[in-house]
Amino acid sequence: MTQETAIQDMELRRYPIGHFEWEKQYSQEEIEQMIKTIDQFPARLKALLAGMKEEDLDKQYREGGWTVRQVVHHLADSHLNAYMRFKLALTEDKPTIKPYNEKAWAELIDCKTLPVSVSLGILSGIHARWTAILKAMDNESFNRTLFHPEHMKMHTLVEMLALYAWHCNHHYEHIQLVKKEMPAPAKAAKKKAEPAKAAAKPSPKKKSKAKS
Repeated sequence: MTQETAIQDMELRRYPIGHFEWEKQYSQEEIEQMIKTIDQFPARLKALLAGMKEEDLDKQYREGGWTVRQVVHHLADSHLNAYMRFKLALTEDKPTIKPYNEKAWAELIDCKTLPVSVSLGILSGIHARWTAILKAMDNESFNRTLFHPEHMKMHTLVEMLALYAWHCNHHYEHIQLVKKEMPAPAKAAKKKAEPAKAAAKPSPKKKSKAKS
């Protein structure tokens, strides 16, 4: 593998569905699809993680990247913040959100050791409440804004919806990378051979000749 190919491979592993694009326009159909992505994500994630052992959860999706376990706990951290940002923007006038150091959060003991089931439960609850809000929002609500101090920009809630729909799929594909590289499961033991339909007939005994 050449250096250029290695760099391309690393970039693909880092952004398997590409970078998020800001300042796009979204149709009503696209908005509905993004809400569906938010709604269905916890169940999709749970299904993806099924069958992964503890040692698989502690594998990195790329060199220098997070483990599957850290990705799942990061998703809970991130989407908890996202849910709060939506509620702030819907109830306050152009609020300034509070950024957080996601890399530092992912290195804390909870993200590195707790079972993924803990964050799957958090995501299930957050996404259920978040989806209820999203489904009730109209165009005026989606055009409400918040200020992101790291970006130094105002963002509409439809942009934030698009960002987190992308975020769901972005990290889903990271976990897929690890799952695809897992060894194939051992084949199930062969079923016991069914008894023969007809018992084999014993070979006829040779009649001994009468001695003279």
